[in-house]
Amino acid sequence: MTTSPQDYTATLPRKRMGSGVLLRDPAGRVLLVEPTYKDSWELPGGAVEGDESPYGAAVRELREELGLSVVPGRLLVVDWVPPRPGRTEGVMFVFDGGVLGAAAAERIRLPAEELRGWAWCTSPEADARLSPLLARRAAAAATAAADGTTAYLEDGHRRR
Repeated sequence: MTTSPQDYTATLPRKRMGSGVLLRDPAGRVLLVEPTYKDSWELPGGAVEGDESPYGAAVRELREELGLSVVPGRLLVVDWVPPRPGRTEGVMFVFDGGVLGAAAAERIRLPAEELRGWAWCTSPEADARLSPLLARRAAAAATAAADGTTAYLEDGHRRR
């Protein structure tokens, strides 16, 4: 019996996807958000929903998390994250949100049920607030933004 391509693709493994945005201020600091549901901070972003593109998720998450209508730029990072206890493997995307001026930053509005706060962070401050995996991903995104490159990572580590 022959299986149609549509039937075959439905049998393939599915991966969890997330999308984030690297926003910077004029001084080069990175915007991080503090979730209510975990101890470490994150880049703005979240899960890619069914039938949603990673880019579309980035736009939606900026609107939902920060109340901002920002059009992200190019892709900075793709990071494959291996499974670990309590989490399936995933593919995470980080897009360039560009420089956010003071006027735009004043318009940030957080959903109180999801986020406690936000902050502009230097690289050492980001390293202290982010989990080690997210610190590696954020640093790679900042480097990619500065260099005009796109980085492929596995568990936050650059693969050449």
